[in-house]
Amino acid sequence: MMAGLDCGAHIGTMRIAIVHDTIVVRGGAEIVLDQLLILYPKADIFTLVRSLTDDEIPLLRQRTVHTSFIQKLPFAKTRYRSYLALMPLAIEQFDLSGYDLVVSSSFCAAKGVITGPHQTHVSYVHSPVRYAWDMYHTYLREAGLERGLKGLIAKLVLHYIRIWDVRTANGVDVYIANSDFIAKRIWKVYRRKSHVVYPSVTLEDLHVQEHKLDYYFVTARMVPYKLIPLIVKSFSQTPGRRLVVAGDGPELSKAKAEAGPNIEFIGFVDRAKLVMTMAAAKAFVYAAREDFGIVMVEAQACGTPVIAFGEGGALETVVDGQTGILFFEQTSEAIVAAVDRFERDGVGKNAGEIRAHAEQFSAEKFRNKIQAIVEDALHKNKSHHLDISVRL
Repeated sequence: MMAGLDCGAHIGTMRIAIVHDTIVVRGGAEIVLDQLLILYPKADIFTLVRSLTDDEIPLLRQRTVHTSFIQKLPFAKTRYRSYLALMPLAIEQFDLSGYDLVVSSSFCAAKGVITGPHQTHVSYVHSPVRYAWDMYHTYLREAGLERGLKGLIAKLVLHYIRIWDVRTANGVDVYIANSDFIAKRIWKVYRRKSHVVYPSVTLEDLHVQEHKLDYYFVTARMVPYKLIPLIVKSFSQTPGRRLVVAGDGPELSKAKAEAGPNIEFIGFVDRAKLVMTMAAAKAFVYAAREDFGIVMVEAQACGTPVIAFGEGGALETVVDGQTGILFFEQTSEAIVAAVDRFERDGVGKNAGEIRAHAEQFSAEKFRNKIQAIVEDALHKNKSHHLDISVRL
């Protein structure tokens, strides 16, 4: 490809690799992966561990998917987090030397793949390794690893991860952050600027229900930082308010232990039931500090106001007093006060207007922005090589 030519016209002839940390759960990162697969239909896929089938990610059908040596280790598909210490080594074993463009989707190790000077590496970062950086002490505390031999080993592993994470930061040509919140993390950790492109939200199956029923709703993977037990405890203190809880995970038993008779657990539900339940709720409640928080946008796409913790991605997706209510402490008192405010004052926008606010996060806009950034990176990388060769 020659400098000055339209990169987009030639990208179809390039060899492209997509690197995604793990393909084991359907979360926000996998929604981004879907869009990258649509953008680059001929790309080969590289991932540390894969357990999701083609039925769960249909866009992987008839794709070449390469997994790392971790895939063959005991219980890797279900306990892949136990192999965190091996992930830097595993990601570096992928031989990407035959590819012109590498696009990594990284929340852990993917951005650390090895590329050469004539390759362009664009990394979409969901977050620098959060358990090794700003959530380090929270992770150790919640996992009971603050003391003892296991705690010492965990601290040594995370120290090594931090060193490796910074060392590999310069292997990326262009960073894309999934929010301003993550752009600040990238700058703090790597001292690199990044483009901000919000993750896409599939809007087509999210319908607006104007008439809301008398219940609040929350859905999430029940892991510690999602704070589902805290939300359950808060609503149990106000028994006149009904809360419906969807999802499963290690915190489920803890959440149930906090539940009063006004709490209904419906477990893991399929997409259709999830959308129906979310669209009919009077408000969606969320207490986690999210990097972006796709589910909060999905709720608004259903015309459902969001009551959320006002840090991280919520500050960029929820308009306080208009499309939802923000609270600023992760406590029962703050959640109850936010719900009180919602019931007293409501929100400024109706269901249709809340939906319109969510439409700025459409998949089409996401793909257009990613494509523009990638093409610009390819052009600049090629021009840079030519400039260097002239000097030499």
